Amino acid sequence: MPPQSNGVPRLTHTAHPLVYEINTRVLVNELSNVAGKRITLATIPDPILDEWASLGFDAVWLMGVWTTGAIGLQMALHHEGLLGDYSRVLQDFTTEDVIASPYAVKSYTVSRVLGGNEALLTLRKRLQKRGLGLILDFVVNHTARDHRWVSQHPEYYINGADGDDVNQPGLYFATKTAKGKSVLAFGKDPHFPGWTDTAQLNYCRPDTRSAVIKDLQKIAVLCDGVRCDMAMLVLQDVFQRTWDDRALPEKLDPADGEFWSEAISTVRKKTPGFIFMAEAYWNLEWQLQQLGFNYTYDKTLYDRLLKEGASSVYDHLKAETDYQKKSVRFIENHDEVRAAHALPSEAWNSAAATVIATVPGMALFHEGQLDGRKIKLPVQLGRRPIEQVSGPLRTFYTRLLACVVHPVFQQGTWKLLGAKPAWHENHSWQNFLAFWWHEKSNGARMIVVNYAPHNGQCYIQLEVEGVEGRQVEFRDLLGTAVHLRERSVLNTKGMYFDLPGYGIHLFDVRSSR
Repeated sequence: MPPQSNGVPRLTHTAHPLVYEINTRVLVNELSNVAGKRITLATIPDPILDEWASLGFDAVWLMGVWTTGAIGLQMALHHEGLLGDYSRVLQDFTTEDVIASPYAVKSYTVSRVLGGNEALLTLRKRLQKRGLGLILDFVVNHTARDHRWVSQHPEYYINGADGDDVNQPGLYFATKTAKGKSVLAFGKDPHFPGWTDTAQLNYCRPDTRSAVIKDLQKIAVLCDGVRCDMAMLVLQDVFQRTWDDRALPEKLDPADGEFWSEAISTVRKKTPGFIFMAEAYWNLEWQLQQLGFNYTYDKTLYDRLLKEGASSVYDHLKAETDYQKKSVRFIENHDEVRAAHALPSEAWNSAAATVIATVPGMALFHEGQLDGRKIKLPVQLGRRPIEQVSGPLRTFYTRLLACVVHPVFQQGTWKLLGAKPAWHENHSWQNFLAFWWHEKSNGARMIVVNYAPHNGQCYIQLEVEGVEGRQVEFRDLLGTAVHLRERSVLNTKGMYFDLPGYGIHLFDVRSSR
């Protein structure tokens, strides 16, 4: 169980926060159907909030609360690729199930369907009573095409030449504005076609930056932190490579310096503890951390856990401590394939989850992950299919989360341990991952994972820290194993392990009395 709350979210008081991503529209729709009346953010039943707190989460990320527009909905209703996805996900799909993408934001006011800003503030107070922080989305790169800036301030966007919407329909669209017809660019990742329900903001313009920061300041009043969508797209180098001369304002001095440095420092002048989490890729995570982000996505760890193996994961975890502490670890979120599908055995799923939950940084879990849901839902759907809950996975995740809320994980020191062969020509030692946590007043924990589908043996190299006494007891909190070892042997030879494929130990380590 998490520590009792004094009304202050634990999010800003732990070095190892646990965050739960919720698909807000889907949750509220499901609760409304069960209740037979419209549920808003303000009226989410207490048992739901109690469950989030009892699982040990420090914050919830409510994905998709902002107001979206009619253009986004129409694009979602008529996009051929998406229509195919809807039918594959929901056999009884109808157009009533479709919503606009939460990442085509028309206004940073909470959707009226969810109860508006007042409902969100009511929910926030209820979360705070349970020690839960609140994280919301901030979509920095683009807005919805029917955002008020499109009509009132088309200069805030990347502008094309007359006719570009005809010659390059995948990149530009024409629209009526207060200043006449404008041709604007769709929001874009340089590696993919434009997002046709969005308009691309121009971060070379000081006035654009100023307007975006004002929006960010308004958001900061409503929550404890933001998850910044595709944060690396507005880094100067990335932005200029994507848009080249099209981004240079005429008769206007271009903005100087990195947007994120300016935005983060401005917000923190009034809200010092505000949390910034970056969705980030392309090895730009460290740069974003240096600009002020508390946390950045660790997609590299995700990819290695799914596609490579223990040696690759081990190498990644040798990175600098400061980088590790600011990394967001996950095996699932709304953009990725469901973990229960990508990691098809419950043992593999459990092993990967144990790794992301017991290394430094933020551990992110996705609603449905704990139940073993396998179907990835397009963000343009407001309903999801019924799926069978995996009882064993739910039991495992509940036990894992109960372990990692312990203060030794929240405030302790982490160390990556090395493995060595159990005997000559046994190479299975290379499949082991092992970590050590200790904190002066809260003892020690040791995690051992055989990250492979077959049995393995090894010795884990140990210098027992944070534990006194000649004999050391290892008591598995995820299983029944109890081992008693001589300290001198541990320090010289290490500790022997023989584990089945994807076997796990999470030991409470203490002196034997």
